[in-house]
Amino acid sequence: MAYKHKVRKPLIAGNWKMNDLKGDARSLAKSIALETKKIDLNCEVLICPPFTVLSGVKNALWGSNVKLGAQDCSWAENGAHTGDISPVMLKEVGCEYVILGHSERRTDHKETSSMVRSKAKAAHKAGLRTIICIGETLAEREAGLAKEVCEKQIMTSVPKESNGGNTVIAYEPVWAIGTGKTPTPDEVEDMHAFIRSVLVKKLGAMPAVRMRILYGGSMKPSNAEQLLSLKDVDGGLIGGASLKVEDFMSIIKKVK
Repeated sequence: MAYKHKVRKPLIAGNWKMNDLKGDARSLAKSIALETKKIDLNCEVLICPPFTVLSGVKNALWGSNVKLGAQDCSWAENGAHTGDISPVMLKEVGCEYVILGHSERRTDHKETSSMVRSKAKAAHKAGLRTIICIGETLAEREAGLAKEVCEKQIMTSVPKESNGGNTVIAYEPVWAIGTGKTPTPDEVEDMHAFIRSVLVKKLGAMPAVRMRILYGGSMKPSNAEQLLSLKDVDGGLIGGASLKVEDFMSIIKKVK
């Protein structure tokens, strides 16, 4: 099994967002689990369903290599935080990962990078791996601010104790999420290299070299092979395509 970098195993993560009730979620998870057993995996596979179906999905994944994650968590372990879910609760239900700082959380719930950092620190303390999302809007890209925005998000969202074992970065240009649009391969490669350089500046060379950087934002079967072949692209954070077994498996099979 040959990876592009021997210390970074590719990760294909499915973000189901606010989709699927119990029956459909279990069926989808079971199908993914069964299909992954039929092939030699060249990557780590993760699915992140809504909170309400985590337990059922965990049962559906039993005996497979597919890992379970959540889409957000609180920075608190317990207490008077109505409507929140703590990292400890996620760990208890069987989660290994949690997505933090997704653009939809930053926009819809006004989450700041300092809030994301607090959540990440709490998640790490609970034994969860974090997928910390960063990315620029179309207006920011057109203004030539894409790198500046991403650097600021990294510097303020990623805890200083982060390393390749507890943290994954997901670059998701906001303007590409769910639109069918993607940056050019050269633009993706350039941004991922830049992100790696910022991680070196923040964390040091070795943690940065070991940290996986995923591409998100309309990765699908038709463009996955090209995107996944790029240097410093260590996998994908998949949205809509992760809700269809055939599409999700097609992306997984394109990891070399």
